[in-house]
Amino acid sequence: MINNRKLLAMVRKWQKMAAIGRRRISPPRTKLQSDVDECSAIVVVKDHFVVYTVDQKRFVIPLAYLSNPIFLELLRMSEEEFGLPSDGPITLPCDSEFAKYIISMVQRRPSRDLEKALVMTLSTCQCSLYSSVHQEQSNQPILAGGF
Repeated sequence: MINNRKLLAMVRKWQKMAAIGRRRISPPRTKLQSDVDECSAIVVVKDHFVVYTVDQKRFVIPLAYLSNPIFLELLRMSEEEFGLPSDGPITLPCDSEFAKYIISMVQRRPSRDLEKALVMTLSTCQCSLYSSVHQEQSNQPILAGGF
């Protein structure tokens, strides 16, 4: 489990990165993706931030979610997997379906015990959170554990 000081420092780093002057956030560009949808460069609503999943789906998240242990664990995993972005958006190490599940879980305000269980599963299991991306690329069935 990561201590609160490290989490707070990580959040402050991300807030500083976002405050550097980037008003528009666009998804990471790939060779296959020549032009980006116009809606992906829309200015974010106040008190929200943008994250992308590994399948390049865009999510606008309220800043209040930064105090949720489940979401903080996902951000910590993102930092470990991809590092802190200096010129692009934050990418979560999961596909869009899993991100939707986590967001709906946070919206329902689960009990502390359920939050702790999910955080422990995320941090220890490290099962393939972005399995659908790998499955699409390999067209082979993937064994999923944990959830």
